[in-house]
Amino acid sequence: MNVRLNGRGGKVGSVLGPALEAAGHRLVELDDAEAMIDFTGPDVVVPNVLAAVEAGVPAIVGTTGWDTADVDGRARDAGVAVLYAPNFAIGAVLMMRFAETAARYLPDAEIVELHHAAKRDAPSGTAKATAARIGGDVPIHSVRLPGLVAHQEILFGGDGQVLTIRHDTSSREAFVPGVLLALARLPELPPGVTIGLDALLG
Repeated sequence: MNVRLNGRGGKVGSVLGPALEAAGHRLVELDDAEAMIDFTGPDVVVPNVLAAVEAGVPAIVGTTGWDTADVDGRARDAGVAVLYAPNFAIGAVLMMRFAETAARYLPDAEIVELHHAAKRDAPSGTAKATAARIGGDVPIHSVRLPGLVAHQEILFGGDGQVLTIRHDTSSREAFVPGVLLALARLPELPPGVTIGLDALLG
């Protein structure tokens, strides 16, 4: 597939570009693309996605810290699919699923998310998505330090017990299988914004 990769020189893009090519995809400009992938920043992601929508190119977005509402309406009107996932690590998606299940039995929870010092948004998109799945007003604690990549734990407290569900990303290669899955399933998605890789896992 011909793919436009925004953020190719960034932390995720520098890993994702070679992985896409190794999987048989070609990196091209938007005019020649059959899909766009965006791992840039919250200040440029919306114009990038709208440019893809206007060009009729479906998009996969891993950039966090932006509002999907305006893009959703434009994408629906244009008949273009956009998949936004706050985390493309399949283990992180499973972490959110397990947390949603645990919250039914242990409703008192707090989230601690830890990321590299350069991450621009806090709380992270993964933490906000996890809190939404748990429901209620879940406190989120954000840590930004050198040496971290992406880590999150959800602590559930109950009488005489604590359950911790944790996911650690030690390198950005963890995002590659999720992005490749999203690229394969992108033609099946409806117009508008679909949120979460979980929608593709069954």
